[in-house]
Amino acid sequence: MKILEELYQRHLSCREGHPATYIPELAKANVNNFAIVIATIDGEVFKVGDHDVQFSMQSTSKPFSYGMVLQEMGRDFVMSKVGVEPTGEAFNSIVELEKNTHRPYNPMINSGAIAISSYIKGTHFQERLQNMTEFFSQFAGQKLRIDDVIFESEKTTAHRNRSIAHLLRHFGVIDGKIEESLDLYFKQCSFMVNTVDLAMMAATLANKGVHPKTGGRALSEDYTGDVLSLMFTCGMYDTSGKWAYSVGIPAKSGVSGAIFGVVPGKMGIAVYSPPINEHGHSIRGLKVFQDLSRELNLSIFRK
Repeated sequence: MKILEELYQRHLSCREGHPATYIPELAKANVNNFAIVIATIDGEVFKVGDHDVQFSMQSTSKPFSYGMVLQEMGRDFVMSKVGVEPTGEAFNSIVELEKNTHRPYNPMINSGAIAISSYIKGTHFQERLQNMTEFFSQFAGQKLRIDDVIFESEKTTAHRNRSIAHLLRHFGVIDGKIEESLDLYFKQCSFMVNTVDLAMMAATLANKGVHPKTGGRALSEDYTGDVLSLMFTCGMYDTSGKWAYSVGIPAKSGVSGAIFGVVPGKMGIAVYSPPINEHGHSIRGLKVFQDLSRELNLSIFRK
């Protein structure tokens, strides 16, 4: 696809930002890595750049864990524990936990995602982890692996997330298995994918929860709409309004440098480039999505 090569060359020279440093393993990322991939709901894949380079999902995992728990526990339960409102606070904010409801604003920020992880079903930790791995792998169309080095790096430095979990326990949002809930959250963030995998996971959401190549259903069509709506309003944290204005599709970013977007009924898009801005978004990724949305008229508001 010619436009992908044009966008790749246009933004290859961008040297803004730097890899995330608060997770030591992420700070080691090659700042030159850059890839753009489109996967259609018909199973076609268009790619350019370093699309085979693997990276940890980080917060791009949050929509999938949310979908998993929605499907397992139902809307009423999930809504009673985690809200669906956008926030003007940073992704690791604890402000909402001190307010009236003591619920996380939404499942796309850390507090909400930690709460969601605590509801993953299973009689013991390994069964819960296996269930989560199988669920995520259905979206990718292949078994995903967890990078234990990244997991340990996250776990060792996650003092703020641990504080969030204790506040969630204090307000009765999660149960007493704080470390287990945190480990599930760190494990989901440590799933390894490349840009093709992430684009295909996005295409599965675009295809109403059915994987474009395997034909397997990863998520109920009914709950796919819930996931996409939360991605649109909350997926880009405290810049979600700007994203809606400039790009106009459901999306989610991760501090490893990945952003994926969903054009419902058409395609999934993924961009990977490790240098991020102060909001945790890949800088090249933002530029690519803005240009791609404008040039292909992707925004759901500009048809």
